[in-house]
Amino acid sequence: MLIITFILFRLISSQSFTFTLRKISKPFIWAFVISFFLNSLLVYLERKYTFKRWINILIVYIIFFGIIALFFVFITPTVIESIKTLIKEFPDYVRATEQWFESMPSKLAIIDKYGVIDEVKEALDEAMIKATRSITPLLNKTVTQVINFTSGFLNFILGSIISIYILKDKEEFAEGFKRLAYAVFPKHRAESIINVQREIKEAFSKFFVGKIIDSFIIGLLCFVGCLILRVPYSLLISLIVGVTNMIPYFGPLIGMIPAGIITLFDRPLKALWVVIFIFALQQFDGLYLGPKILGVKVGMKPFWIITAIIIGGGFFGVWGMLFAVPIVAVIRTLLGRYIERQYKIKKLED
Repeated sequence: MLIITFILFRLISSQSFTFTLRKISKPFIWAFVISFFLNSLLVYLERKYTFKRWINILIVYIIFFGIIALFFVFITPTVIESIKTLIKEFPDYVRATEQWFESMPSKLAIIDKYGVIDEVKEALDEAMIKATRSITPLLNKTVTQVINFTSGFLNFILGSIISIYILKDKEEFAEGFKRLAYAVFPKHRAESIINVQREIKEAFSKFFVGKIIDSFIIGLLCFVGCLILRVPYSLLISLIVGVTNMIPYFGPLIGMIPAGIITLFDRPLKALWVVIFIFALQQFDGLYLGPKILGVKVGMKPFWIITAIIIGGGFFGVWGMLFAVPIVAVIRTLLGRYIERQYKIKKLED
């Protein structure tokens, strides 16, 4: 027994074991993520129609892979081409922008009574130097990330296949987790663990489904607006805004920065209109669309959603902003149940 324990310890502590474990776990991570998101659509189909499960699963995966195929066939090539063009023409954009900024002081000199034009020009020149140094590596890094994502396509395919069986037997997995909890923990503790697991699943699924819908609408509106404004790289800008919109309220504001910079290199004056448009879009999402979708999905008022994002972002950055809302929704639900239980124990009245 000691020999077996020693061998297992040496095996687990070796770097090759850690590398192999990370390698084989990737398809399963993909499987759980895919099944987690597709389960909501499967539940909807099973409530709406009386088909057998395998038919509903087939419909779900036809929709899923159809959207992916649509993305890779029509959207991805355009985005990659836009990135390549932007990198290629970046020096020309920088020179054109500098010339535009250099012409502004002469036009504004007649109204400059306090001699601040030179200071503004110096500040703009410094900002352009910093932009020149930082944006090119950022764009190159983006292309690298796209390549790395493509290299993991095999793990995605394997994960998709595994997720089919997870969705097919999801009740058995849930029952197995329930039986394990009751076998390992006392009854009251097992019930608490199961309830927490259920709350986490419900909050995360409803929130992310809501955010996907919300982000798709905002990205589509951004694309239409950019076409109307005749903004270059409309699809790339809309994709950036749509992805960053996964962060509630502040997402379009974050996406506004690269969108404004990209447009700035082509036509500086039009960049101002792009920033104004995306800011208005952010206000629409923050004040109406987001609360309309997410306020119902997670059962939280806009004030608590904004508070959760600020706190999560302050402590954990972008990931904290993304996951703050469902985490706070779970904490809020559990805290509410604890308060109700204490009220009953202490025989208090509301």
